[in-house]
Amino acid sequence: MYKRILLKLSGEALMGDQKFGIAPEVVARMADEIQDVHRLGVQIAVVVGGGNIIRGVSAAAQGLDRVAADHMGLLATVINGLALQDALEKRGVRTRLMSAVEVRQIAEPFIRRRAIRHLEKDRIVIFAAGTGNPFFTTDTAAALRALEIGADAILMAKHAVEGVLDGDPRIDAKAKLITEITHREAIERGLKVMDTTALSLCMDNNLPIHVFALADGNIRRVVLGEHVGTLVSTPREG
Repeated sequence: MYKRILLKLSGEALMGDQKFGIAPEVVARMADEIQDVHRLGVQIAVVVGGGNIIRGVSAAAQGLDRVAADHMGLLATVINGLALQDALEKRGVRTRLMSAVEVRQIAEPFIRRRAIRHLEKDRIVIFAAGTGNPFFTTDTAAALRALEIGADAILMAKHAVEGVLDGDPRIDAKAKLITEITHREAIERGLKVMDTTALSLCMDNNLPIHVFALADGNIRRVVLGEHVGTLVSTPREG
C-alpha cells in the first residue's frame, strides 16, 4: 500500500516492563518487525521518542529550565536511535542515524537530500534529536521529516494503546476505539493522536496517520493495507 513510510515509535515502548531505560529484548523485537517490513521493499524512516529516559516537559515541571530540559530530551532520542540502529545492523540491515543536532562522532547531520538518497539506496534512516529545537515534540519532528522525505504516511506505533480513543481510558473506562477520523475532527475534539502542531502539519499537507498498538505484525498489516487501529486522514475533495 505504501512505498515510503515514516515510523514513529514512542520512547516508552522501548522500556518493556521496566519503569525506565531500554529493554534489549523489546528493541530486538522492534528490529525484527522493521526488518520484516523492509523486506517487502518498503522504504522506512524512523523517529523515536525519548520518554523512556527523560521528558523535557516533565523535567521542566520539576524546576529544570525548559530549554535545558528539552535539550536533554533531544539527546535521549539519540541514545534510543543508537540502540535501534545497533539492533538493525546486527540483523544485516543497512542503516543511517541522522541527528538534527551536531554529534558527528555518533550520527550524520540531517540533510534532506542525503536522507532521501539513503532511502533510495535501501537503507533504513533513523532520525534523532527531534527538530533540533526546544519546545517541539518528536511528534512534530515525525510530521516534519515525513513531509521532507515525501513519505506516503506516518505510522504511529503506540505502547499499550490500540489506537485513538474517544476519551481518556484512565478516567473513562468506557472509552472506545475510533477506527477513522479526519485531522480536523481530531484537532477540534482534542484527541490524543499527536500534538496539535504536528496534526496541523499533517492536515495542511494531507498526510495520513495510522495509530495502532506496537504488537507483533501490526506494522506489516498496515503497510499491506489492512485496517489496524485508527486512520487519521483528510478525504480528497472531488
